[in-house]
Amino acid sequence: MTPEEKLKSLGIELPEAPKPLGSYVPFVRTGNLIYLSGMLPLHEGKLIKTGRVGETVSLEEAAGAAKTAAINGLAVLKSAIGGLDKVKRCVRIEGYVASAANFIDQPKVLNGASDLMFSVFGETGRHTRTAVGVNILPLNAPVEVSFIFEVQG
Repeated sequence: MTPEEKLKSLGIELPEAPKPLGSYVPFVRTGNLIYLSGMLPLHEGKLIKTGRVGETVSLEEAAGAAKTAAINGLAVLKSAIGGLDKVKRCVRIEGYVASAANFIDQPKVLNGASDLMFSVFGETGRHTRTAVGVNILPLNAPVEVSFIFEVQG
């Protein structure tokens, strides 16, 4: 199955690539690497949840938000290269989790994005990762996720 077919089988339809919220571009390609800017959990231009994980956002809601951010990342990636079948590897995911002072499960939040990459790309979706807790994120988002992909030349 192609990555697009896998998405369809998961009931996921890629949205239009989200527009940048500031003075930056959504992706940069250098050689066979594509670096995606940080993705927020936006659906139809609005955050699906706001607040800090461990306060007003549950672990499960945050993992769902990370998955939504990853779906947005795939939309940007597809717009950059024309089709997800050109992905050779998901190289890295960096995730930031707006966290309550005592919240320590940032890696579990980022599993929402990581598990999606594995579901869509199989073994080539396995990646390195950083999960960082922060005080606040843009627009009061609970998560922000950025990606690096290797693509065909």
